Amino acid sequence: MDPLRRILSVAIALIITVLPAASAEAADPEITAESPYMQVAIEEALEGIANGDGGPFGSAIVKDGVIVGQGHNRVLKDNDPTCHGEVAAIRDACAKLGTYDLTGCVIYTTGEPCPMCLFACKWANLETVYYGCTIDDNAIIGFRDEEFDALAGGRDQLADYLICVDRDACLQLFQRYSEMAHELY
Repeated sequence: MDPLRRILSVAIALIITVLPAASAEAADPEITAESPYMQVAIEEALEGIANGDGGPFGSAIVKDGVIVGQGHNRVLKDNDPTCHGEVAAIRDACAKLGTYDLTGCVIYTTGEPCPMCLFACKWANLETVYYGCTIDDNAIIGFRDEEFDALAGGRDQLADYLICVDRDACLQLFQRYSEMAHELY
């Protein structure tokens, strides 16, 4: 076998061996959501916090049972206070679908959206927001969403729009984040 073919075959063998292990680490079997869509949101959040991109907020946008967009908080990585998980997922879905109108889509997100993200979801015409951890849970790990909620008039009128799912799995994610060294913003 010539040296170039040998190098290529070794490289391919390494890729085949290493990639599944990296994927298994990213999936983190310790945190498991009941909803497969929330699981994707959790995996997005895990990727983000592992990279130091921002807080433990990941999102997945679904249309007709298919994930059309996903993203995680990138506030620290991008130096952009608006790049929350929901906004990143909305941007991704809009780019992939070639539209600014996400009518017919729903979003799964690891934390109840802050007011900015909540209004972005409404502007994007997302039909329902499925969230894991609550605004109160967000506060426990140092986020100040309730401060901005007071300015926006609260959430009482959005009970049919905001639906809590997979809170236990998302609380595990928040616990993992709390145990990590991280920058609070």
